[in-house]
Amino acid sequence: MKKLSIAQRIWLSFFLLVFVVGLCVVVIYPLSMREALTEESYRIIKEQQDLILEGPTGPEQELPDTNLNFVERREAARSVGHLLLGNQSFVIKGDSVPETVLRHIWEKAILLEEDEGDFQLSYRDATLFYVIRPIEVNGNEAFMVSYMWDTYRDQLVQRLWERLIWIFVIGIVISIIPAIWLSNYLRKPLKALGARFEQIGNRNWREPFELKGDHDFQQLSEQFERMRQNLIRNDQSQKRFIQHASHELKTPIMTIQSYAQSVKDGVFPEKDLEEMMDVIINQTGRMEERVKDMIYFSKLDTLQDNEPRNETIRFGSLIQEVLDRFLYQREEIVINVSGEDIDFKGDRSQWEVVFENIIQNALRYAESYIDISCERENGQTAMRVHNDGETIPEEKLDRLFEPFEKSHKGQFGLGLAIVKRIVELHNGTVEVQNEENGVSIVIIIERTES
Repeated sequence: MKKLSIAQRIWLSFFLLVFVVGLCVVVIYPLSMREALTEESYRIIKEQQDLILEGPTGPEQELPDTNLNFVERREAARSVGHLLLGNQSFVIKGDSVPETVLRHIWEKAILLEEDEGDFQLSYRDATLFYVIRPIEVNGNEAFMVSYMWDTYRDQLVQRLWERLIWIFVIGIVISIIPAIWLSNYLRKPLKALGARFEQIGNRNWREPFELKGDHDFQQLSEQFERMRQNLIRNDQSQKRFIQHASHELKTPIMTIQSYAQSVKDGVFPEKDLEEMMDVIINQTGRMEERVKDMIYFSKLDTLQDNEPRNETIRFGSLIQEVLDRFLYQREEIVINVSGEDIDFKGDRSQWEVVFENIIQNALRYAESYIDISCERENGQTAMRVHNDGETIPEEKLDRLFEPFEKSHKGQFGLGLAIVKRIVELHNGTVEVQNEENGVSIVIIIERTES
């Protein structure tokens, strides 16, 4: 099924609204108007009846003489007829009424238990409204009956209905103008957004976007601009990643290529064959580490929508396992560990990677000692790795966790970027803090009981 455009949807909504309103008018209006005008007919009948009953000479003398008979009175709008009924439906005075109608009225009258009663009956495809009121005539019980046909009601309903139809048609014609304006008003920002989306689809997102209008359009503009800024940052990050990755791989590849060519040519300028092969092996290992880091970093992106494994981890055993791998790198560095008995939840293999990178980074810059601690505070688990090395320039602190960001000593890497990704996967935060006696990396996660 073909999808409707925004303009077609607006017009469809407009005509559906008109249809619903028209349907309500057609169904509800006649019913409500007929009911209201029926009540008005009874009010007219009672007013005329009261004038006769409240006259000075009594109802027999006050009943007006008329040349209209029962049926002819139907054609006279707002014409009220009267008659006095005595015992056994005897007409004392008033209009001549057909026997069937008179019998119906009499049956209602003798059952009347109140001061008056409102009734109606159908006669020859028309409706007769009448009011019965018990009275006394010459000391005898009688009934004053006043009636009016539905002619007045039907004529008034017809006139009002015709006028309403005209109002409805005029309203539709007039409302087309704001409907056209609304269509253009809504389409304009959507067209602008569509054009910008097409630009973004072509990777052209340098031009800022601002959509002026009401609050909703302004909010949409701000959301689009935030998306554009994120795309720019992601694009820049991706380019930096590729550039630095190329640089990191280019150097060992060139070294391996030059040394391999020298071996092939039998030229050993400064080293013997064994030393040259050691250089090739070392550079191959360096390249392998870089490739592993890049693969692992990319893998973390695919895990963002998945919850990490929720296993219980003992902080002390985790740190000891990591330290065993770096025990002989710098034997002169004193490493202190506290909070070994604290447990937390997470993916153990990922947390091993976190502390491998952090501790390796601390060993690179520490001068004499490293403090590794874990503590619980304010419902959270705080883990800290501190080294007494040189502090980091403030302008570099916020960028240290970006991929291949150069450290204050000129080294590139993915280690801290991987750390940040894993900590965020565990709903935690990580930051680097300069202190008086060195640098600390602080990780805070929500505390989970084992």
